[in-house]
Amino acid sequence: MKRNLLIALFGLLAITGCHKTPPPQLGHKDIARVINQMADVMIHDVTNPPLASRFFAYTCLAGYEVVSQNDKQAKSMHGALNDYPAIKVPKQISGYNDKLSAVLAMYETAGKLQPSGSLMLKNEGAFLDSCRKIGFSDEMIDSSKSYAKFISKKILAYAKADNYRKISALPRYKLKGTPGSWDLTPPAYMLPVEPYFNTVRPFTLDSAAQFVPDPPISFSTDKNSAFYKFLQLSYAKSGSGLTQEEKDIANFWDCNPFAVQNDGHMLIGLKKISPGAHWMGITNIACKQSNASFAKTMEVNTAIAVGLTDAFICCWDDKYRTNRIRPETAIRQYIDPHWKPLLQTPPFPEYISGHSVASTTSAVILTHYFGDNFRYTDSVEVSYGVPPRHFTSFTQAAKEAAISRFWGGIHFMDAIDNGIIQGNKVGNRVLDKLKGTRAL
Repeated sequence: MKRNLLIALFGLLAITGCHKTPPPQLGHKDIARVINQMADVMIHDVTNPPLASRFFAYTCLAGYEVVSQNDKQAKSMHGALNDYPAIKVPKQISGYNDKLSAVLAMYETAGKLQPSGSLMLKNEGAFLDSCRKIGFSDEMIDSSKSYAKFISKKILAYAKADNYRKISALPRYKLKGTPGSWDLTPPAYMLPVEPYFNTVRPFTLDSAAQFVPDPPISFSTDKNSAFYKFLQLSYAKSGSGLTQEEKDIANFWDCNPFAVQNDGHMLIGLKKISPGAHWMGITNIACKQSNASFAKTMEVNTAIAVGLTDAFICCWDDKYRTNRIRPETAIRQYIDPHWKPLLQTPPFPEYISGHSVASTTSAVILTHYFGDNFRYTDSVEVSYGVPPRHFTSFTQAAKEAAISRFWGGIHFMDAIDNGIIQGNKVGNRVLDKLKGTRAL
């Protein structure tokens, strides 16, 4: 009888589970959710492209730092990124789930960085509610959040030292007012965006001027000059010369957070994501399609965000050094006072093309991780009414993004061609500096 009772008891233990229940699993979708929510908040805040990349970078670094401390195949960014600190976790922090801590570190960092960060903290609360429903205990959530807050605080201190906060104390940018120099553009005539972004500490570059491109073609009103031929080319193409496919491509890659609609006496924002947010979205499409692990997804997102920030630092250094006139301003002054480009002109100088630099940088990094012929469907902006497009590679997408700025009537061709060259250099620099991480 005792033997039968023991057998029954062991059977009951087998059914109810005498082994420790494995913790719930988080994956690439949880990282992508944070990135998408950040992009939504950026639209709400009308975050400019360089600043958006900076927000993504520090947020991803917080998540990746947790991964690097808990995955034997991953290594810290200490020694890889400029001035990145060596972060040691106190022994009393324990009982956490590393993936949960990584996601929470992202939420905590974005919540402090973004102007409307309270929206991200609200998203964090909803995320934790979902975690409880799938089996995370309150004890594990609390421990994971303590760890996340510790890491986030360290990353925020790193961010605070990158000189961005000092920009507000610099003199207000003054228009040059010389022939061929940049001027405010319709319809909103906005002030120039981030004229001192080149003073921000880069992540992998020696300086903002490390990859200075060839100078732009010299401004001239001589009808036989190279510049005037560029002007005529833009005037002829970004008007009646565009095919429907070219118009669709230009609109697909517009990504202008400053675009507005003139509604009588009011200018209404059109709610568009930044080019960096678009490439972060592409990154997570690739991670999902390839079924990337949580650690790899976190690493790729971090590499792209770091690359985007350095791309904008380089690009913005060139924009405000060359201070070149936009096609819209030049065409109206010298050819047709009523001409309008297909796309609205962004509020900063023309040379070089930010889309060309940032897109090429991103394509170089993504190609390293996923290969030369990675086919995917870009549906990043479907929720904003932009239909998806299909691509055979990241390089194809980057080239399309670059030429779209010419078709949109907001860039000259040398700004695009030299932007692609600079983007390749930045992308390869990032890969070289991050050699020690998991997939590199």
